[in-house]
Amino acid sequence: MAYRAIPPVFNGFIDDAAVFPPGNAAVGTALENHRRYRRAWYRDLVGPLLLPVSKLSQVPDQDEPLPIGLIADTGVAALVPAVEKLPGNCVPAQIEARPTADDDLATLAGLADRFGIPVFAEIPVASDFDVELPLLRHAGATPKFRTGGLRAELFPSPAELATAIIACARQDMSFKLTAGLHQFTRHTDPATGFTHHGFGNVLAAAELAHRSESVETVTECLEIRDSTVLAERVRHMLGYQRPLWVGFGSCSIDEPLDDLSGLSLVNKEN
Repeated sequence: MAYRAIPPVFNGFIDDAAVFPPGNAAVGTALENHRRYRRAWYRDLVGPLLLPVSKLSQVPDQDEPLPIGLIADTGVAALVPAVEKLPGNCVPAQIEARPTADDDLATLAGLADRFGIPVFAEIPVASDFDVELPLLRHAGATPKFRTGGLRAELFPSPAELATAIIACARQDMSFKLTAGLHQFTRHTDPATGFTHHGFGNVLAAAELAHRSESVETVTECLEIRDSTVLAERVRHMLGYQRPLWVGFGSCSIDEPLDDLSGLSLVNKEN
């Protein structure tokens, strides 16, 4: 079957988190690059540009409106005035926050209703999902889990991540991931010694969870380190929308794109 350059399974897959570590791009540079991504052959792969509320004042005047994912780095309460005072060239596409109190969830619920955009609430990957997921559902929020960072303890084990994914599947909820998903396949970074989850592993694992497979089966999928084997698992998914997983933020669009291109899962010539 022939597909366009970006198959449906990868639509809006990677949010542009260029201003966050370890990329730490300047806001102006990130905006310029994001405009370039949105004109490129792989534009369907790219979600909104993620900007922390604390850096909105650095957005320069520009003519072209861009979809922006707001990150509540200054607290949930600051989101309401931030959304109301967004520069005219920033179109709010989604909100991401780390709620710490019931009032935060109520605020997020109000924003979801008022602006009609998705809200992602970050919770620990080892949460009591029987309690936390219904609370998020009631607030109209989608769970977001951290899968990496600048410290080893921020990388959940395959079993921990599998448990979170299956919990979402059992409650018929989507999820989003953030940090650490730089390559298609699970790997160990020689510079840091941190073992990273592969976004291809997660994609295949989410499909298994959607099919009600066991924690053991989903964990085994997250542990695969053979790119060829993993690519074949993903290849049959190309023609339909990915199950459960909304996508992830990455400080680099080029790095995951290079992996997908090298495995012939996306193709400029299509």
